[in-house]
This record gives sequence, C-alpha cells and structure tokens, in this order.
Amino acid sequence: MFQTQPSRLRVVFVASTLTFLALTVLACQRDESAPRGTPERPLRVMLIPAYGGTEDGTLSDFRPLFHAITSAYDLHFDLRVGSSYSAVVEAMANAQVDIAWFGMVSYVQARERGGAELLAVPVDEGEAVYYSGLFHHVDSGMQSVTDLDGKRLALGDPSSSSGFNFPVALLLNEGVNPIHDLRGIVLAGNHAASLSALNNREVDACAAPLLNYDRAVNEGVLDPDQIVLLAKSDGIPNPPLAMHPGLPEDLKNTLREAFHTVHERPEVNPDWIRGEGGKVYERYDAHFDEQVFIDAMDRLEAVDDSLRQEILRRAQERQR
Repeated sequence: MFQTQPSRLRVVFVASTLTFLALTVLACQRDESAPRGTPERPLRVMLIPAYGGTEDGTLSDFRPLFHAITSAYDLHFDLRVGSSYSAVVEAMANAQVDIAWFGMVSYVQARERGGAELLAVPVDEGEAVYYSGLFHHVDSGMQSVTDLDGKRLALGDPSSSSGFNFPVALLLNEGVNPIHDLRGIVLAGNHAASLSALNNREVDACAAPLLNYDRAVNEGVLDPDQIVLLAKSDGIPNPPLAMHPGLPEDLKNTLREAFHTVHERPEVNPDWIRGEGGKVYERYDAHFDEQVFIDAMDRLEAVDDSLRQEILRRAQERQR
C-alpha cells in the first residue's frame, strides 16, 4: 500500500543507516546468550519521534510504562527513539528491534512488510481513539478549513497519522487541494516542530494531535489564547505498541499478558500507565481488534503515494 517516495530515498537511507549503526553498537554491548528480557539482554524498544524524540519528549513519555512492566513482571527493556518514522519501520522490518511504538499508518507499513505484530493499544475511558487538529493564530482571520486557501501549512512526517495523513484527508474532504490551493507546505518532521513553526509565525497553520497541543499549552510553550483550533479530524485509532513477529511465541504471550494486566498490579502506580504526550491512560488493551486499523486506513484512500510525492515536492520547492 505504501512505497518509499523516490524523493525521500536518500533521507530514508541515511536515517536507516544511522539506526542500523546505533543498534549494532547496542548489540555488541548485549549478552546475546542470555534470555531475552533480562538485564543482560533487554528487549530492544524503538519509538517514533512524535514529540521531537528528546529526553524531555518521547522517551520521558514512555519510560513510566516500561518501568511498570519491569517492576511487575521483571522484563527489562532498552528504549531508543528512531531518527524518523521511516527509520522505525525499517528497524522493525529488519528485525533490529523487538518492540516499537508506531502511529497507525507507520504500524500498517511495518505490518505489511512482515515486521510488526500488534501488541497493545492504550485505552482511556473505554475508548481507544484520539484526534488530530489544524491550528492557527487567533488573529489569522480564518474560520474554516476552506480559509486555508492561499495559506502556508506545516505538516509532520509523511508516515504520521495525526501529523500528516489525517490532516491531509481533512483538507481534501473540505475541498482544499494541498498542491494547488496552499501557498506553501512545510514538513516539520514531528508534532513539536509543527507547533513551533506556527507559534513563530513561519506558517499560517499547522497539523498536530490535540493531546500534543494540550501538552505544549501545559508546558507554557503555547498560549491557548493565541494558538487555537481551526478544525478537528475524525477519530484515529490510538498509536499501538507492536512486537516483532519473529519473537518466540512464549515471549509474545508473556508480553501481551504483561501489557494487558499491568494496570491491575498492586505495585504499579496508575500514573505510570502512560503514552504519547505523557498522557495517563486507563489501561493497555492487548486484545484490540486489528480490523479497526484496516477500516481507518480506508478513510485515507485519497491520501495515496502520488499525493504524498506531490506534497514532498512542494515542500522541497520551499527549501530551494
């Protein structure tokens, strides 16, 4: 369904090479004869760089969850953040990591390449969905998506569900052609960078998940009286955790049980059950119906490879 765009081959190659080198160094430091999940051979985890991939961002969001699993089940992990969404897909497809946190689209990409099997999806108040939004300055004069005609828009990684694919689908559904109607497109790479581009008035609007907007507001990075929501997407299945299909079946079953029940363990603080944006979730569901992802992908049918390539070309024109 998804192919690497020719214009991004060099970027993907470099990102994948850097990821490979980092993981090779990690492998040399591990005792490969030890059982998986032990301190001597921790399970390798890679996270998409949704919030910049910094110590204060993606890693700090997920460390509490994996700490909870370690505390309750004595499974040990080594957490890393990929240099891009594509790098995480490549690492899983090449069995360089054992567990990954994806967005919906990047999970399907890895799954179609035989590199991902669903592990668990975060659930909050009985729901496993979140929302993306298009944001703008309150003084922009815009009142609807159609007002983006002639404006500059920041998007995230092309493999991002909430930073790229669903926002582009939202534009198309409202009759805005991102190639012909927008004055400019900026591919910021991650949600924090998209919001920052808007905050600095480098663009007129940006796409980002609502929870990342809330996080930026709570951290004092954005002023909610100045940066406001223009439009909200349809519900998106929560970003899943996935494991490599080549892991031993008994280990995969142990991981499913651990993530599915960790919130019930008395030694686990409920505040540790976290995910993207540092959000505290009710629990993780290891029996989530994968058909939900397939159905959601159908809503992105118009956001095909050809359109992605055109958007990438438009963004590159700005950089020349």
